[in-house]
Amino acid sequence: MTIYWLALAAAILTSLAGQVLLKAGAIGEGGFLTQVFRPSTIIGLAAYGGAAFLYIIALRRIPMSVALPCTAASYVAVAVIGHFMFGEHLSTQKIAAIGLICGGVLILATA
Repeated sequence: MTIYWLALAAAILTSLAGQVLLKAGAIGEGGFLTQVFRPSTIIGLAAYGGAAFLYIIALRRIPMSVALPCTAASYVAVAVIGHFMFGEHLSTQKIAAIGLICGGVLILATA
């Protein structure tokens, strides 16, 4: 069963990397087509595809009612990465929401 939890963790991390790469591709100069064909955008899209395959592997043995909420951990990481890498503001309300997400994921993961 451990391989399935590792696949889920890898899916979450790969999806997270994809999100960061898509953001990096979105902030440069040029129009939409320029953005789409940036290497970071293309790699980010590929990372999302890889994350989907890893998630499918995880779903073979992990209930969807547990696996999907665990992916919410990436929301927390994205907020922190967005703050430090891209200068996005972390308000008190966002920090409270992150705390609620962490609590919910913890409760579901141990249910």
